[in-house]
Amino acid sequence: MKAGARRPRVAVDATGGDFAPRNIVDGALVAARHLDVGVILLGARELLRDELRRHGDAARLDVTVVDAPETIGMQESPAAALRRKPRAAVRVAAGMVADGEAVALFSAGNTGATMLAAHGAFGCLEGVDRPALATTIPTAGRGAVLLDSGANVECRPQHLLQFAAMGVAYARTVLGVPEPKVGLLSIGEEETKGNDLTREAHQLLRGSRLRFIGNVEARDLYGGQAEVIVCDGFTGNIALKVSEGLVEVVEGFLRDELKRTFSTRVGSVLSRRAFRRFRRRVDYSEVGGAPLLGLSGLCIVGHGRSSAKAVRNAVAMAHRFATGEMLAGIARELQTATVMHG
Repeated sequence: MKAGARRPRVAVDATGGDFAPRNIVDGALVAARHLDVGVILLGARELLRDELRRHGDAARLDVTVVDAPETIGMQESPAAALRRKPRAAVRVAAGMVADGEAVALFSAGNTGATMLAAHGAFGCLEGVDRPALATTIPTAGRGAVLLDSGANVECRPQHLLQFAAMGVAYARTVLGVPEPKVGLLSIGEEETKGNDLTREAHQLLRGSRLRFIGNVEARDLYGGQAEVIVCDGFTGNIALKVSEGLVEVVEGFLRDELKRTFSTRVGSVLSRRAFRRFRRRVDYSEVGGAPLLGLSGLCIVGHGRSSAKAVRNAVAMAHRFATGEMLAGIARELQTATVMHG
């Protein structure tokens, strides 16, 4: 494919996700078509070329195909798969970012493999023991960031303090919140509630320079009390999946009720615009993906069910972060915003 003028390029794992490679290729091409960004598609070369032939303008876009034919399935052990498959697309893509051939990596595949590949290629920022997935969630305000949302199923209290510092930098640079408030996800507002992890993390957060407001319960995730909500990846991922399932069920209920009678069918026509606005606020594809914060390079993790729209928005996110101040902001926050214990 034509290289065109030198512009930031995003390495896209075209093998990852439930609908790869079609949705991945389609979304990446939309990004290359409409954004000032180049795309490197990694996967089995001939399969990707077949997908590109479906797009009449592909040859005119800043799109490159790199042959990386090995795929890591969702059920595979990340560490073992990466050892066995040196030509796995996500591993090759991470190496391209580390070598400066791309500004960011995107994958909707095996999250553990993506994290290990990126961690091995980039390493962590100073002051970070583990990276964390940061998911933007809707609130009545500018939104909030939940981390960790799935990268680390087991954490130590110190990790949650680091996640909070990274989340504050993210909320400032991405959400535009000047002084983000931090909440600790737990089963009660009292500092004595929770398990050993949350009780010890509470003390570390309270002793930091962050604007820590204390524990928040799951019902408060979307209330806007805190712009940064920290937890271990096991808890965070469950919270997100419950939210996704609830949104889908509520949407189904609304559609059924609006179709039930003539008067509600008339109301359905009138309320379509409001319904679309609601859908945009809660649809993960509008955001595109979750950045893996704490690494010295950029990595965006997509939902396994990513649509072409989600992929397009994830590439846009990667491009925006690469040309912005997010990594520098995180490094500054880790150095100055907290009193690191231990």
